[in-house]
Amino acid sequence: QVQLVESGGGLVQAGGSLRLSCAASGRTFIGYAMGWFRQAPGKKLEFVAVIGWSGGRTYYAESVTGRSTISRDTAKNTMYLQMNNLKPEDTAVYYCAARPWGSGLNEVERYDYWGQGTQVTVSS
Repeated sequence: QVQLVESGGGLVQAGGSLRLSCAASGRTFIGYAMGWFRQAPGKKLEFVAVIGWSGGRTYYAESVTGRSTISRDTAKNTMYLQMNNLKPEDTAVYYCAARPWGSGLNEVERYDYWGQGTQVTVSS
């Protein structure tokens, strides 16, 4: 049974930083894409970033490009999202998700496994 468990969320002032973690278990993730998504109050779930578990290729949403870095530690089966220069509009519940690598990596509906989410709140 696949489990994705996020941690690292919290309250931070604008301009601050946070590092989110996603601990993955239950299967091998070779050939998988591991992604971060977020959902702000009253808004749809949106893509943030994705990384290839095997090759480490990364893609980012425009809204976080230059401010965030996605990475993974395959030995620890953990994925990370380092977020810097946080803005109030980054406030959301952040979810990690997993699916086989392929097209549509920014599409919510193509992901098979999801974590429970971690709240990030950025105060102005």
